Amino acid sequence: MKRTAALDARQLDLALFTEDEPEVAPPGAAPPTASDKHRPILLAGQVHHYRLRRAKRRTIGFQIDDDGLTVSAPRWVRLAEIEAAIVEKERWIRGKLDEWRSWREKRRLPRLQLCDGGVLPYLGQTVTLRLQAEAQVTALDEARAELRLALPPASAESQVRDAVQAWLQTQARRVLDERLRQLADRSGLTYKSWTLSSARGQWGSCTHDGRIRLNWRLIHFALPVIDYVVAHELAHVREMNHGPRFWSAVGQLLPGFEAARDEIKGVDLASL
Repeated sequence: MKRTAALDARQLDLALFTEDEPEVAPPGAAPPTASDKHRPILLAGQVHHYRLRRAKRRTIGFQIDDDGLTVSAPRWVRLAEIEAAIVEKERWIRGKLDEWRSWREKRRLPRLQLCDGGVLPYLGQTVTLRLQAEAQVTALDEARAELRLALPPASAESQVRDAVQAWLQTQARRVLDERLRQLADRSGLTYKSWTLSSARGQWGSCTHDGRIRLNWRLIHFALPVIDYVVAHELAHVREMNHGPRFWSAVGQLLPGFEAARDEIKGVDLASL
């Protein structure tokens, strides 16, 4: 008897938290496999592209995110069957793609001006970039709210970006480690390890064995928002889901977390 894969049209999920989701591959990583490459398909007279992932699953699933449409399918399903399923869900797919683009545009942050005099969000405040060739190291002047970079004023934007990102990641590692330790000590929860993440689709994640990842871009936000993300992942050490018991655990760790959750939920992570 011929097997047929059922359809699993996943609804658009605007929450950026997932468990066990791999990080975005860093520069220089191996290219994606053939199954991950984007493939063309004709929908309503227009060429669209989708990414095909083969997985150990029983259904054909659809997901809309920054990469557009991703289709996950069992390894035994033929390409013709997969594309027939895409055509069957054409209206849903096009509608969700439009929703995603609209949501992204509404939450896209202004582009950072990476030059002398540009402003940078840092711990919920703004600091002004100052390029000074005579400076010895990149350092923050808290009194003046200025981040002084050891670069000539006419430096290329790529040089400024590299210097700013390196400094932000150093600060993120320090601040996130402090907040994670404090909240864990306060709650009595223990985690196996934590690492800094550069993911483009999630603020944090936690594996079943207690390994936590936290996005370095959290350093742009005020401490209440950072504490919410940290508490969110610590709560997953106890509850690997988003059910009532999980949110109860978050509330015990961080009473009044709802305002911080709503604040960061409305931010387009990929634009930072």
